Amino acid sequence: MPRISQPARVVHGLHHITAIAGPAQENLDFYAGVLGMRLVKRSVNQDDPGTYHLFYADAVGHPGSDLTFFPWETSAPQRLGHGLANEVSLEIPAGTLSFWVARLEKYGFTLHAPQQRFGDTLVQVVDPHGLHLALVEPGIAPPRAFEPWDGGPVAGEHQIRGLYGAQIWEREAAPTVDFMTTVLGFQLIASDGGWARYGFPDAAGVIDLRETPKERRGVWGRGAVHHLAWRVDDEEHQLVMRTQVEQFGGRPTPVIDRFWFKSVYFKEPGGVLLEIATDGPGFGVDEDPAHLGEQLVLPPFLDPMRPQIEEVLPPLTLPLPASTR
Repeated sequence: MPRISQPARVVHGLHHITAIAGPAQENLDFYAGVLGMRLVKRSVNQDDPGTYHLFYADAVGHPGSDLTFFPWETSAPQRLGHGLANEVSLEIPAGTLSFWVARLEKYGFTLHAPQQRFGDTLVQVVDPHGLHLALVEPGIAPPRAFEPWDGGPVAGEHQIRGLYGAQIWEREAAPTVDFMTTVLGFQLIASDGGWARYGFPDAAGVIDLRETPKERRGVWGRGAVHHLAWRVDDEEHQLVMRTQVEQFGGRPTPVIDRFWFKSVYFKEPGGVLLEIATDGPGFGVDEDPAHLGEQLVLPPFLDPMRPQIEEVLPPLTLPLPASTR
């Protein structure tokens, strides 16, 4: 792919990460019930409206706090390999790792021993549907907006702060590194043991990258990361970034209005699906912020189909807050 000159604009860290889950209630029970994240939007996959799209974040759904899922419960398990993000990391507050180890073990999860990675302390766990997670106490916490959720089962001082990053495997690292640094504006932070960490000095969202020429290609399925989305300020910023992707030789989609943000999708050279998403207008644009996620919300073009959509979606029961248990 052709190399572009110094990028005119860069992305501002992670906006959200979207993964593929199994049954929706099991997904909700784990992320809202065990991990204590707030369900900030209960909607549908806009390209497959017979499937939920569930969004978990902090109390208000700040960009960078949002882990989302397509619960395709009949999908086969993922196949780990190159060209996919194979782990999602979530930031937890300093000094809370023992709390999270105890909480996850209480709910029957088997954990790997805590470890160090690039100066961070973390523990790894696999969610009920096969998604590999790391709960990370950062050595240096990245700047981020965060608002605790008072209505959840985890006290504010222990709550997950947001997305920390992701691990990706690449058959060849160089084309992906070239794209990430010259198009999106990533900077090399550190290298260790075959891994290289890329990120931003002023925004949350790292990529830990490893070259894996002997691994097979990864395949989407239950437990897989579907895409990684990166933040831009507004539509003007988004169009500049889209142009930079095109100048590099990428094939970005047109801008798609997701109603809570606008999106552009493309694959980086190694095959990982990426998105550029605007910070606004946010999840409060069509719901009372005090009641996010309590009801099914549909984009305007799907609202005429609400009766048919509600008929095929399984019912969901929100977990009880700790104060009512």
